[in-house]
Amino acid sequence: MFLLNWFLFGWHTWQGESGALYRFKITLTRKGIPPGGGIYIFVQRRFGFFLFPLYIGKAANFRSRLLGHERWWEAWWKRGATERHVLVLSNPRDHARIEEDLIRRYRPRMNNIHIPRATDDAPNDLRLARSWRWRRWWTSLPGRLIGVGRRKAG
Repeated sequence: MFLLNWFLFGWHTWQGESGALYRFKITLTRKGIPPGGGIYIFVQRRFGFFLFPLYIGKAANFRSRLLGHERWWEAWWKRGATERHVLVLSNPRDHARIEEDLIRRYRPRMNNIHIPRATDDAPNDLRLARSWRWRRWWTSLPGRLIGVGRRKAG
């Protein structure tokens, strides 16, 4: 029983587009929603192990936001959400940054903001944009080095 409780009511780590890891608490019931604010994810669990984020949002107060959330019924009834994951944060500036980082990485079906529309679509947050530019430059380096001495034939 301990393993089942840990598995269903334990913790799960989500990785953002920047590579940062965020540790979320899994909540299935109203009693599991912590006080305070932060980031929440509506999650669909398939076959016990595979987790798919359906919606990622931020809240100043979890209890007032999650208990009457307008998207929860759509996520639960139409999309098959099984649980909520919450990350308690005290700094409101971190709310927007972490939310954008996770949305850009997972591209949940129910979110339509912060999802990159093209490959050159940089993040809105300055810290994320800096790491995004650096990662893009670093991954394009081998292609630029190989193409340095080549000329077009013709």
